[in-house]
Amino acid sequence: MIDFKSTATQQAAMEAFFFGYQAFTAKADEMLARRGLSRVHHRILFFIAKYPGLSMKELLAYLGVSKQALSTPLRQLQEMHLVESLTAKDDKRKRLLGFTTEGAKLQQALHREQTKLLQRVFAEVDEATVQGWLKVNQALAGR
Repeated sequence: MIDFKSTATQQAAMEAFFFGYQAFTAKADEMLARRGLSRVHHRILFFIAKYPGLSMKELLAYLGVSKQALSTPLRQLQEMHLVESLTAKDDKRKRLLGFTTEGAKLQQALHREQTKLLQRVFAEVDEATVQGWLKVNQALAGR
């Protein structure tokens, strides 16, 4: 059993999480930076890919940010013709978000790089370790 009361254990866990997350985001951050985009743009792209046709309200809830905080990065993605906002058929006041062809290509490239990293790392450890990692991350996410 891990002694999480130990300062050394706490520090090791936080350092592993910090550097693990840094490695996970490094390639995607680099790809985004070449387009003048950042991690906030990546989060928007991630949720549009996960939930195609989601509304602005739904995106705000997933991201846990205000409309004001989302406004600029979402507008930038739209101006770069990566994301489009379409009127819902059932409610003309509702805007649904989706990808343009170029936006879908970018999201797929980002996804591919992060998937390759996870596949490589998961191949180096046993199934129980992967399952433990998933449980820890789901617990952190509040699931």
